[in-house]
Amino acid sequence: MSDKNKEFENAVKTMMFHVGEDPTREGLLETPARVQKAYEFMYGGYKEDPKEILNKALFTTSNQEMVLIKDIEFYSTCEHHLLPIIGRVHVAYIPDGKVVGLSKIPRVVNVFARRMQIQEQLTEQIADAINDTIAPKGVAVVIQARHMCMEMRGVEKINSTTTSSALRGLFKTDEKTRAEFFALINSPTGTRY
Repeated sequence: MSDKNKEFENAVKTMMFHVGEDPTREGLLETPARVQKAYEFMYGGYKEDPKEILNKALFTTSNQEMVLIKDIEFYSTCEHHLLPIIGRVHVAYIPDGKVVGLSKIPRVVNVFARRMQIQEQLTEQIADAINDTIAPKGVAVVIQARHMCMEMRGVEKINSTTTSSALRGLFKTDEKTRAEFFALINSPTGTRY
């Protein structure tokens, strides 16, 4: 075990002790190592570059109509309480000579979601990464999420949803484009093709 892993596991043991647990009891003996592995996954976004992901799958196109990927599920962590944020992201862009492989958009969402976050910043980061890398005519990102820091503690408002948006280019300046985007993301889901 590396010194870094040992330090992390000791910190988990200290935390368990401070909340009133016995880190040496049978059910908790492997917990520090499990938490360390879980954190490596949950915060893997710090090790990835969203622009590199997008640049690997850029393709020339003549399409100039909206591309929308909606209902991208994500899990993040509130940077204020280290509690889960659970929600969906809707991402649209209008190509200007380039499109990106569809799977890359959810991967970019994961890169930023797998960091300690606030929802408002997460929304901006996704929009800016797509805008800066693809250089489309416009980008729109809407996030709808539940925050366990509001549901599990504090005001304890179960099932409350927070919505945030980031609009760039035509989505910000053209009312019809913006209206089309919001109509599409608010249309019923579950349609079979």
